[in-house]
Amino acid sequence: MTDLSISLLLNGPSNDGVIFPDKSIVQLPEKVLQFGTGVLLRGLPDYLIDKANRQGLFNGRIVVVKSTDGGDVNAFTNQDNLYTLCIRGVENGQTVEQNVVCSAISRVLSAKSQWNEVLQFAASPQLAVVISNTTEVGIQLVQDDIRQAPPQSFPGKLLAVLYARYQAFNGDPTKGLVIVPTELIPDNGTKLEAILLELAHRNGLESEFIDWLESANSCCNSLVDRIVPGRPDPATHNALTNQLGYEDELLTIAETYRLWAIEGDEYVQSVLSFHEADKGVFIRPSIDLFRELKLRLLNGTHTLSCGLAWLSGFDTVREAMEDKNMNAYISSLMLSELLPGIPYAVDEKTAQRFAMDVLDRFCNPYIEHRWLSITMQYTAKMQMRNVPTLLQYYRQFGTVPRYMALGFAAYLLFMRAADQRDDTWYGQRKGEAYPIRDDKAEYYAELWARLPPEELTETALKNRSLWGHDLSQLDGFANQVSEALLQLLDMGG
Repeated sequence: MTDLSISLLLNGPSNDGVIFPDKSIVQLPEKVLQFGTGVLLRGLPDYLIDKANRQGLFNGRIVVVKSTDGGDVNAFTNQDNLYTLCIRGVENGQTVEQNVVCSAISRVLSAKSQWNEVLQFAASPQLAVVISNTTEVGIQLVQDDIRQAPPQSFPGKLLAVLYARYQAFNGDPTKGLVIVPTELIPDNGTKLEAILLELAHRNGLESEFIDWLESANSCCNSLVDRIVPGRPDPATHNALTNQLGYEDELLTIAETYRLWAIEGDEYVQSVLSFHEADKGVFIRPSIDLFRELKLRLLNGTHTLSCGLAWLSGFDTVREAMEDKNMNAYISSLMLSELLPGIPYAVDEKTAQRFAMDVLDRFCNPYIEHRWLSITMQYTAKMQMRNVPTLLQYYRQFGTVPRYMALGFAAYLLFMRAADQRDDTWYGQRKGEAYPIRDDKAEYYAELWARLPPEELTETALKNRSLWGHDLSQLDGFANQVSEALLQLLDMGG
């Protein structure tokens, strides 16, 4: 079986089940510098740029900088920087299967051995955009010398690129870049810009450059959302290889849903012209709406459902959605309580559309999203994702949200530890131990050891250090949670 490569495209691939790029796309100019080779970048920004190129909307390719040793640089080289994205999921209730060969990446450079080439590209007139995903720890201020080859940190590397560009064009204000970090931290663009400015001062760079850095470049906050599990297991990989008809070391699976929300003005829109190619890209003056919808409806539903689903015997989100009763609980929780309780002014139609997309995602038969992984730091997630919604629901309706109360009761039951081993507390589900990976596990172990369920519920809800509020003051909430907890215990919890 042949490997994926440019020669495969030139020879005219015949598989109708694969969307191949036109041969001319690989001749497009390099317009994007990307820090990171991870599957999220390949599955979302790179895919979206590739899609726009096919429609003649962006017409630019990506130079990727890889900071770590080893990994998939050789795979990119061997495959002429092509890779296959196998999109699998549910959209509007219909199963979607699509295989796309993406050709947006032109080359992959090693920061350690090819830093001079990175700086040379910084001086390219065609370069217009920087994208990054260096994990959440990538956007941090560390003492860094930008004259090293390469600098240690991602902000240090980016600052070196910007300084090289400033020098190459003598501070031309029209040669600034649109910088879009996709790291999953709030206000990622704002934080990155602040770090760049601080590093510029620490490196003693001239004030004219610092002015250019601030005025000529746009650091945009952004939010990305797409499940991209990455390389499939061997059995799935072999099945997909047989279906595709060629070998692909970089073969990646992604869900159907995609969202890339970018904070920017009309100028940013004009530079990021790929946004016109896909309904999942939004460029707006503020992206708070998208952050709220994701936090309250997707993350919040996960958090309020995970204890109940896990204790009911479901290991994955998909399994729970295939059960009539659990599906009804999750849907009702999201649509009748979390959606109207969002503590942010939202357009109802937009929120409902987002909620229906989330339910489609939960039903995706190709994604194995495990409830136990969602329970990690359960308490902190409950406080951040759900307490503001609970309080807003009470302000708006003044009644007990019974689905939230049931989810809270299941949380309390999940936190009931049976024993401790190697500094980890363990609960019991139908006679089998499960880890409680939560900073408050010891607190709950002590409560369960000495208090009956009703008193435990009251004590936990009163704890302002957990929730930032005394939740027992919410009219009827403690009673409803306590009753639900007793029912769960009666059912064998």
